[in-house]
Amino acid sequence: MHEFWTACLNELKTLIKHTPGIYNTWFAPLEPVSWDPEHAKLVLEAPLPKLSSVRSKYLGTIQTVATLVNKGVRVEVVINAITDKDREAAEADGKKTSSVTDAQERRREETGLLPGLTFENYVNGNANQLAVAAAEHVASTAGSQYNPLYIYGGVGLGKTHLMQAIGHRYLDLHPKARVRCISAQDFINEYTTAVRESASKGGPQSLQRFDERYSNLDLLLIDDVQSLSGAKGSQAQFFRAFEALVPHNKQLVITSDTYTRGLKDIEPRLISRLSQGLSVAIEPPEFEMRTAILLNKAKSMGVELPDEVAAFIAKRLKSNVRELEGALQQVVAYQQFQPAADREITIDVAKRVLRDQFTVSNTMITIETIQKTVADYYKIKVADMHSKRRPANIALPRQIAMYLAKELTQHSLPEIGANFGGRDHTTVMHAVRKISQERMGNAELNHELHVLEQLIRG
Repeated sequence: MHEFWTACLNELKTLIKHTPGIYNTWFAPLEPVSWDPEHAKLVLEAPLPKLSSVRSKYLGTIQTVATLVNKGVRVEVVINAITDKDREAAEADGKKTSSVTDAQERRREETGLLPGLTFENYVNGNANQLAVAAAEHVASTAGSQYNPLYIYGGVGLGKTHLMQAIGHRYLDLHPKARVRCISAQDFINEYTTAVRESASKGGPQSLQRFDERYSNLDLLLIDDVQSLSGAKGSQAQFFRAFEALVPHNKQLVITSDTYTRGLKDIEPRLISRLSQGLSVAIEPPEFEMRTAILLNKAKSMGVELPDEVAAFIAKRLKSNVRELEGALQQVVAYQQFQPAADREITIDVAKRVLRDQFTVSNTMITIETIQKTVADYYKIKVADMHSKRRPANIALPRQIAMYLAKELTQHSLPEIGANFGGRDHTTVMHAVRKISQERMGNAELNHELHVLEQLIRG
């Protein structure tokens, strides 16, 4: 029994060698109870505070690794709570460090930080190099520079992970620090509840507690700040929190789907404050980074993913990290239901499982779709794409639409020109060259193009 579980632990340790914190926190405390090789059933025990998280987040990983150790024969893994009082007493006397770890883990969950969203689990590349460097700097020197740190980018590119990594690293360095990580929507909900309770109870106590909760922090992490759009009361309260923290060298980190000047229905004074620190963009990952993300995710799942399969998927799915990880989850889930001898993940398997995603290619994108998406984004009429009018608020979106039509479809320049009011192919060529050059030196335009590409791809 112990030999089998020891072999499993060795495999787990190898798979997540770059994130020893996960191994020490979640896998090392598990104890083997029984191993039945005839029925391929492994029973483990976990400390009660860890039981729920181990079952929900890591049971699949343990089952996959146990199956590998069992030479491909699927293993059923059961995890129960440790109930032996003598064992718990022994742990209390002899494993003080483990108890502290449990307490720290619970405290981090109370702050809103999620396990595993650390710098060690974050894949770096050209698309996020500056953002990662700034985040690591802020985590180590919070409040002294880059305050606030404003991280922006499209959906599923890793903004939340990077923000949470700052919180984890900061608590590693300052275990007793007051940290809170919350989405802007939850901030709104908390404020609304405080207002309602204060009104119903006839006193300001709830609002005072809400105000104190955010004004006495050392580090505040706010996710998806664009959700504050139109919520005037919550914006005012967030402004109060900003003024209580940043001028006093308390760190504020914010994520958003757009740069500060692109925020809609946000008070100008708040936008001004958000713009005073450092803004860093996270762009869609390049091919090498997408491949690394897939390989890293496969390791964390305890799955052997051949390099050529990772590269095959990465070449075809380009929009964001969430899409990549979802595709890998589908492939792994499909293979787990196959006979043990057929569980190797191959390119043919990836083609079969992900055929629906792969069919959403450039050939499925139409010029009409691009024109409508760009027109809606820049608040002009689709008819303006075909007109001869040339004011700046129409000419630039029209050039962007031409550029995207060249990038995202298989149409020729004359065909694209014909769909833009019968324009000559040289006009389209000029638009493509202009936007290509400008996006390299204009961060805002580059971000807008990435957003539009994501919207068009769906």
